[in-house]
Amino acid sequence: MAAAAPVQTDKDLASIAEARALARRAKAAQTVLAEFSQPQIDAIVDAMAAAVTPHAEALARLAVEETGYGVVADKIQKNLFASKQVYDFIRPMKTVGVINRIEDRKIIEIAEPFGVVAAVIPSTNPTSTAIYKILIAIKARCAVVMTPHPSAARCITRAADIMNEAGRQAGLPEGAIGWMQTVTLEGTQELMKAREVSVILATGGMGLVRAAYSAGKPAYGVGPGNAPCYIESSADVRKAADDILTGKAFDNGVLCSSPNSVVVDEAIEAEARRQFQDQGGYFLSPSEAEALAKQLVSPQRLPNPAFVGKTAVVIAGTIGIKVPAGTRALIAELKGVGRDFPLSIEKLCPVLSYYIVKDWREGCERCKDILRYGGMGHTMSIHSQNDAVVLEFGLHKPAYRICVNTPTTHGSIGLTTGLDPAMTLGCGGFGGNITSDNISPKHLINTKRVAYELRPVGAGQAGGVGPALPKPPVKPQPESISADALTSRIDKFLATRGLAPATPLPAPPAPPAQPAQPESFVCEDDVRVAIKEGRKLLIGERTIVTPAARDAGEAARVFLHQGWPT
Repeated sequence: MAAAAPVQTDKDLASIAEARALARRAKAAQTVLAEFSQPQIDAIVDAMAAAVTPHAEALARLAVEETGYGVVADKIQKNLFASKQVYDFIRPMKTVGVINRIEDRKIIEIAEPFGVVAAVIPSTNPTSTAIYKILIAIKARCAVVMTPHPSAARCITRAADIMNEAGRQAGLPEGAIGWMQTVTLEGTQELMKAREVSVILATGGMGLVRAAYSAGKPAYGVGPGNAPCYIESSADVRKAADDILTGKAFDNGVLCSSPNSVVVDEAIEAEARRQFQDQGGYFLSPSEAEALAKQLVSPQRLPNPAFVGKTAVVIAGTIGIKVPAGTRALIAELKGVGRDFPLSIEKLCPVLSYYIVKDWREGCERCKDILRYGGMGHTMSIHSQNDAVVLEFGLHKPAYRICVNTPTTHGSIGLTTGLDPAMTLGCGGFGGNITSDNISPKHLINTKRVAYELRPVGAGQAGGVGPALPKPPVKPQPESISADALTSRIDKFLATRGLAPATPLPAPPAPPAQPAQPESFVCEDDVRVAIKEGRKLLIGERTIVTPAARDAGEAARVFLHQGWPT
């Protein structure tokens, strides 16, 4: 007998209708956005980032108030990370027109936007993720429709509204940023499956990520983290303990790259335990750990939402344990990983499991066990001064972000490391994801390639290449004539008419020489001076031009562009 179809409520139907309408609007906007120039896109991204930055604190407070998760100060930092550090990273990216020329292979690479993005926004990091996804989508010339987590819809909507208004004033097409206001699972699924949507950016629980991958569209999804943190015998133990507690307590542990387990060599375990205790870690007794596990972990091995994003002190009080007021994390020593050890899961709150191992080889295997139990491909850290051991972990761990001597929370997103700044972290093949990268505008761009013949068919060439790649087109210049030659021609013409040559006019002043190198920075005052002096300003790919300067300069036609036109 066939299973009954799920019953759709009026709210479900309204959500489905809204998803369809937003997808259609975004598709219409996409056709306009795809034709924008690099300066137009950059001006819009500039305006949106500048507009949302002053609201970092207000959005953080709204997120904590609405969801009950996390810490206001930490959410402020995450919002600023998205609106400033991610923005600074993507600002110089070339995402329009010719983005690369490979001279030796005679290939020209041209950027093409992927298309409409369906962006799923979680409740754990709502406003920072919304800011980040809007910026990278528009930078790639992709319209975006967001589906907020229902428990964070108000704060996500506020962030989107601020950025949309600023973008519209800077020339963003209507409908290029959309967000669902009636949010249900059915509506979210309808959005992801809409034919107008080209790619999905999914951040959330495993069920939602799997739904994104089954929607029949390319998808960037991120699963659970469950990051282990290994302290090797050569580590600066005091710093290692502080890094792990800092990462775990940051926003009360809601980031997917937050530390979840400590793995420590037995040779330094006593010192590590003392450092954790001195810096705010509270080691649970076996009975306390059992009581916590019963209430924190559900039969489905998921964290209890009532504990997610709460402080260690609040969690301890909930289960009847009295801990010092400054406690940063609860620590439970475990002997194994898996269903028989509930606290070995990703916990999304300031609770750490704690393992003692003989040496780095045993530590290596324990970290693998932890990652296999819900964190494959995501993140881990190693605290060590031994580069050979660090490399061994890099070679053999099933994690794509291995943070060295830094908190996993901050290192994985590029805040304290050189990784690409991002709020969506791919888990690659280990985690069932299409990429292991930190997601940026380049993941929302397809690349066209214009390829010239190198080896003619049948020419019998054993190798080598043909002529060089054609030079960039040069704007044709009008033929010119010198002042002396022009005067001579006029004199001859007048003589044929029986007229005496006119008194020669003074030769016009030579045009000012143009600079050989492009300007590195151009502001509005530079443009005013250039207009007043009647000279041009040479700008190139790396020239930083303020929006006001660009508007004034283009209106007065004082810019000369170096290289190929975009």
